[in-house]
Amino acid sequence: MKILLVNGPNLNLLGTREPSIYGTETLDQIVGKTTTYAASKSVQVDAFQSNVEGDIVQVIGSARGVYPGLLLPPAAYPPTRVALRAALAACGLPVVEVHLSNTHKREAFRHASLTAPACVGQIMGFGAAGYLLAVDALLGVMKGNG
Repeated sequence: MKILLVNGPNLNLLGTREPSIYGTETLDQIVGKTTTYAASKSVQVDAFQSNVEGDIVQVIGSARGVYPGLLLPPAAYPPTRVALRAALAACGLPVVEVHLSNTHKREAFRHASLTAPACVGQIMGFGAAGYLLAVDALLGVMKGNG
């Protein structure tokens, strides 16, 4: 089995971008740990990252029939991106939204999410470990335990 991991804008800057909020691990390190963790559960992770919403929408749209589910760290997109929400709803796959920080403890504009209603759940505030928690959550949903 394989799942798709779609990383949103500016996550390519992890490790140096506001480490007090996002930690010091790079995206490559986080994806590596996620891939290794998923492999221990006999799951392959295909990872993608873009700073361009259209590219993310296209990848999500092409996931249907290829992946049974996906992980989405959407970064700054949840409060404002209708196209991303529409792509999530249209793909028909279970999606777990992941945030490194707890968005509800941050600025008010981060509290609302257009993407959350199109996801089976959200994991936030656990830093890079949230990616591993999201793997477990997605596998549970796909097995009917979520």
